Amino acid sequence: MTAQEVLQQYFGYQSFRKGQEELITQILSGRDVMGIMPTGAGKSICYQVPALMLEGLTIVISPLISLMQDQVDALRMNGIPAAFLNSTLSEEDYRRVLSQVYRGEVKLLYAAPERLETESFLRIAENIPISMVTVDEAHCVSQWGQDFRPSYLNIAEFLRLLPVRPRISAFTATATPEVCEDIVRLLGLHAPYTVATGFDRENLYFGVQQPRDKFRALMQIIAAHPKQSGIVYCISRRLVEQVCEELCDNGISATRYHAGLSDEERRSNQDAFLYDRIPVMVATNAFGMGIDKSDVSFVVHYNMPKNLESYYQEAGRAGRDGSPADCILLYSGQDVHTNRFLIENSSENEHLDEHTRAAIRQKDEERLKKMTFYATKQTCLRKYMLEYFGDTAKSFCGNCSCCRGNYEQRDMTLEAQKIISCIYRLQQRNLQFGAAAITDILRGSRAEKYEKFRFADTLSTFGIMSEVPERLCRDMIGHLLAEEWISQSDGAFPVLSLNRNSARLLKEKCTVTINIAKESPPAEKKRSSADPCVNPELYEILRSCRSEIAAKERVPAYIIFTDASLRDMCQKLPVNEMGFLAVSGVGRSKLQKYGDVFMAQIRAYIKNKANR
Repeated sequence: MTAQEVLQQYFGYQSFRKGQEELITQILSGRDVMGIMPTGAGKSICYQVPALMLEGLTIVISPLISLMQDQVDALRMNGIPAAFLNSTLSEEDYRRVLSQVYRGEVKLLYAAPERLETESFLRIAENIPISMVTVDEAHCVSQWGQDFRPSYLNIAEFLRLLPVRPRISAFTATATPEVCEDIVRLLGLHAPYTVATGFDRENLYFGVQQPRDKFRALMQIIAAHPKQSGIVYCISRRLVEQVCEELCDNGISATRYHAGLSDEERRSNQDAFLYDRIPVMVATNAFGMGIDKSDVSFVVHYNMPKNLESYYQEAGRAGRDGSPADCILLYSGQDVHTNRFLIENSSENEHLDEHTRAAIRQKDEERLKKMTFYATKQTCLRKYMLEYFGDTAKSFCGNCSCCRGNYEQRDMTLEAQKIISCIYRLQQRNLQFGAAAITDILRGSRAEKYEKFRFADTLSTFGIMSEVPERLCRDMIGHLLAEEWISQSDGAFPVLSLNRNSARLLKEKCTVTINIAKESPPAEKKRSSADPCVNPELYEILRSCRSEIAAKERVPAYIIFTDASLRDMCQKLPVNEMGFLAVSGVGRSKLQKYGDVFMAQIRAYIKNKANR
């Protein structure tokens, strides 16, 4: 079969997405490849299709057990012989999988990087022809990546032990150019054919709110997504417990996930979310990369993460099936201080030398600064994020809170010059302050802590912005930082300073504009995270049918069919095999397993509608 035929027969898609066919062609030619594709862009198709076409076994190295389970379940549902080896298997099941591998009954074998060092796995490597090794979440190999895992460094040694070197494919969703170089070097890729499809996911709405009451804002977001799945990320275990309890007290069906829970409770709570028994998951970032649930309609960050890499990866767990979904950050200034404390007191990477740890801390500080700029940005959020990852973007995306918000553009050139002048006058006195203190000085604060400096009597810029509200003054300083008109130091107590752009703003005719929220901004638009459904009544019937089958087969509902597939059925109304195969996500295996049941529901719906 051709790659196109494999795609249609096993996965039920009529055409490849951007970059997929290109990478598959290169893999089949025997070349190493690296795919940099956003979450939900179909990275797995890039190695699963060639794995079915190549002779021998494909080993997929994956960082999390839950991700292996989901992917293997989905592959088996499509009639593809796949298995995994990890610590969740009993000794009997482990031996059974090994026997299947030795008999050639498995095409894709998933394993954690730690498993590569075991004697049983090394015997597989010595005795079974391996056509390809795929490294998923490849950024974990780099100490400059946001999810560095020392165990990923063992992959290169495992590859060296193989009797015949297979082709190697590496995939990641979030990697800066520096991390990409590390992936090639540390995995020993041979002149890899690299495809970067771009980081944009047009179906995702990105929003930032700075509410006075975060919990109330969260309740409004959840209310805008009735009966839909969502994830709420919190910065600490304590906050996870608090938010989850308050949601439950307010009638929201929610569960929790963090590293302080027992393995059994984490597994139970995760299953309740994946199997649609509980729609809202409140979690720390321990609820990580392995979450492959395709119908997550919203991801809320109750606190700002440490960096844009983590934020984009976590937010990217929404809308994996291509449906519109919301990614909203609830920001407060305290988030910056909390993250800085976590960076300064991190116990990660203790095996590294002090010089390297210091370099990583400095890098983390810079990332935190960029993340803060995103959270306080007054221009297109998508453009800022895409350019951070080296991608290009238009100045107006039309699908973020800045582009869609109730804002008016205002010329703040004069205010910018006042801010810069204040910092300059203070520097002349060998004084430097942070954004909060500069705001106080500009607004003429009489606080006791400033009295010893006698600013009111001796500083010409004292109180020159007294008419500007405190929050707006802070927003203006944040805007100047984000646009690099001024600079800010790293460390626990960052201070503002001037740079070359500061002088340009004072001496040249530069204009600085800022988007200001109007006095009575409307509540954030309630956006449905589902495509407009042609037959909403039928959609609910099919959802119910899917839930019943999923419960019987003990698999998550989205593994039977994604929401996008159900909506496609509602639009196409297939009543025969050819029509059902034309539905997105329906291959031969799913036609045989579920076609009769779903087509019966569709026929009954059409008949009932005609008789009304």
